[in-house]
Amino acid sequence: MSGMWIGQIPARNQMLDIAFQFTQTGDALSGKLYGDYESTALTDGRISGDNVSFVVSTKEQAGNQINETRLRFTGTLKDGTLELTRERESSKNAGNSGAAGPVRGNSKLTFRLKRLL
Repeated sequence: MSGMWIGQIPARNQMLDIAFQFTQTGDALSGKLYGDYESTALTDGRISGDNVSFVVSTKEQAGNQINETRLRFTGTLKDGTLELTRERESSKNAGNSGAAGPVRGNSKLTFRLKRLL
């Protein structure tokens, strides 16, 4: 499982490149999510057989507001492809730690990654 994994996710009428660097130690998973302008550490990473799960806490823009969002990723490794589902667990206003309001649209997104190296 260790290594660099890349793919694309749909976002606002376009596809965005996404990359993860994973390090597996036993059943623990660590690493980073790489976006266009930042990298974010993974937390709570676990591997059990072909099943993978981890959390990323990141900042997202919603209009003029910046929210701190906790994203849970769960997935399965099969035939050299990692299929992940991303789900928003929580979101709060980064400025005052208040509620960010309801998430619009489907908060689940499924995509595939391929191992680069």
